[in-house]
Amino acid sequence: MSQYDEGHTVAGWTGTAIATVGSAVLGAGICMVSAVFIAGGTGILAASVLVTWALHLAGWGKPPGVRPRGEWRMGTRDLSARDGHPDCWGCRLAGRGRRTAAGVVAVAVASEAGRVGAKPEPAAGAAAGAAAAAGAAGAAEAGR
Repeated sequence: MSQYDEGHTVAGWTGTAIATVGSAVLGAGICMVSAVFIAGGTGILAASVLVTWALHLAGWGKPPGVRPRGEWRMGTRDLSARDGHPDCWGCRLAGRGRRTAAGVVAVAVASEAGRVGAKPEPAAGAAAGAAAAAGAAGAAEAGR
């Protein structure tokens, strides 16, 4: 085994196998100048991406980074996939992954503004940004 934890997943090998078939069909289509084979190969390649993503989200992939060596076995299921991986763009595309403090604040502000009779307040970041812009404009005026 290598010292790196790459390719030891059901999602990785399944996606690679499907992509290999898609590449072969696409290559045959290019050699035969056949639009049907080219479209078919492209469709199979797109399916390989979707199948790999679905398997990753189902727990048959792995989180970014290196797992402990005991979890490198091919059939090891990733139980943390349900909540999403912290730095995984695939999980974020599916609406999973880490929640940022800004997202929580935005939701809180939106729910507060949605109440009847509530007046929306400017966000702290917007006020700080406006103050910084005003300071920069004043500095530019003083430099003339």
